[in-house]
Amino acid sequence: MSDAQVRDEIFNVVWKACDTFRGVIDPTQYKDYILTMLFLKYLSDIRKSKLAEYEKKYAGDKVRIERAMARERFTIAEDCTFDALYAHRSDAEIGQTINTVLEKIEDANKAKLHNVFRNIDFNSEANLGKARQRNERLKRLLEDFGTEKLDLRPERVGHMDIVGDVYEYLIGRFAAQAGKKAGEFYTPAEVSVTLAKLVNPKPGARICDPTCGSGSLLIKAAAEVGSRDFSLFGQEMNGSTWALCKMNMFLHEVDAARIEWEDTIRHPMLVENDALMKFDIVIANPPFSLDKWGQETALKDQYQRFGRGIPPKSKGDWAFILHMLATAVEGRGRVGVVVPHGVLFRGGAEGAIRKSVIEDNLLEGVVGLPGNLFYGAGIPAALLVFDKARKLKGKGDVLFVDASREFEQSTNQNRLRPEDIAKIIATYRARKETAKYSHRAPYAEIEENEFNLNIPRYVDTFEPEPEIDVVAVQKEIDDLEGKLAVTRKKMAGYLKELGFRA
Repeated sequence: MSDAQVRDEIFNVVWKACDTFRGVIDPTQYKDYILTMLFLKYLSDIRKSKLAEYEKKYAGDKVRIERAMARERFTIAEDCTFDALYAHRSDAEIGQTINTVLEKIEDANKAKLHNVFRNIDFNSEANLGKARQRNERLKRLLEDFGTEKLDLRPERVGHMDIVGDVYEYLIGRFAAQAGKKAGEFYTPAEVSVTLAKLVNPKPGARICDPTCGSGSLLIKAAAEVGSRDFSLFGQEMNGSTWALCKMNMFLHEVDAARIEWEDTIRHPMLVENDALMKFDIVIANPPFSLDKWGQETALKDQYQRFGRGIPPKSKGDWAFILHMLATAVEGRGRVGVVVPHGVLFRGGAEGAIRKSVIEDNLLEGVVGLPGNLFYGAGIPAALLVFDKARKLKGKGDVLFVDASREFEQSTNQNRLRPEDIAKIIATYRARKETAKYSHRAPYAEIEENEFNLNIPRYVDTFEPEPEIDVVAVQKEIDDLEGKLAVTRKKMAGYLKELGFRA
């Protein structure tokens, strides 16, 4: 069976399990139950596979088998497996039983899974209904996941990236259902891939996303390295989304990823020696124009992130960008961020910050994206890329790319096609100027525009109207009027024959 077939089979089973919750609770909530159960099934099936391998290798020697299992990536007791839960699926307290099992798994794997399941309550009356309804739903959920088609052992599915990819894809499908709330936990895959390619991480890179959501951007950036020689860091404020990110990292076998749970602006957790940690690559899709982002703490910021200015209270876009710039390694760090277009041209404090960043030669490029790419946000966005190596080279040009007109249109959501992404990346890496698509603006041109980065100021996409041949148009009008006169004469004759007055 091919990788694609295996993915489709897993996906179809899991998506069918979603019917247990559809119409009962919001997708932003039931995704947690579905994805947590998939994660538990993955852990259990891997354990089952490893146990069979060691039983064969050590001829049933229980002591040697236990030692070998203790050295695996994670530990699960027999009574905490999916199969154990499945056997108790008809119990009157099945919700509490699931909670207890997850708690035991956490305690047995504190270094990697501490607190991951604490925000997910399978015994919640508010989310899953009263006892009878709740028990019935959880029984159906366990039966859906207990089907033979959802066998996640390596010998069944091949390399484990398949399960990680399915998990990532499911998060995207939940995001599509969740609408406006989806931006809190997911960046569309095509946007993540584009941004990851633009920042171009190299082997050995320390990569950070300070608003990491479910981790899609980090996963895509890691894939661009081309090897396992990288380290991932992230911070997320929402507890259930943080848990999804931790599971996502685990499923992609990035066990050592450090993902913190806190507010990045008010309480940055990625610190060492009382200073912000530094990273080779910093990427993010922060919440657009966040109100109440923490301006009250900026004046007294112990990490001095706001020396260029303090963004307005109601728009936190530049607060996140300033944090990202502060955490990029001096002299080589690269930053890539998704922003609403207002970041490019709004005045006041934002304009002053933008001017300071450009004057310091940190901005490398601006890429305009099509509208309606993001769940719940029909407005177009842009990608900004900064390079702290540029600060050492004087005032360079900035590449502007207008990719807003090249995409696949659909009823609910537009998307970037592979060829659209390839064109953006090829243009960007070559810093190529193409009529009506890209332009390299020197510092003097940006200064002349008063540091306004609105893309139409630099990439002229105006299509002139074709010249009108007035003589030909007049002749066409005359011909039409002649035909109309003939038609009217015929019509008057027909009416007269029928006894009507013309």
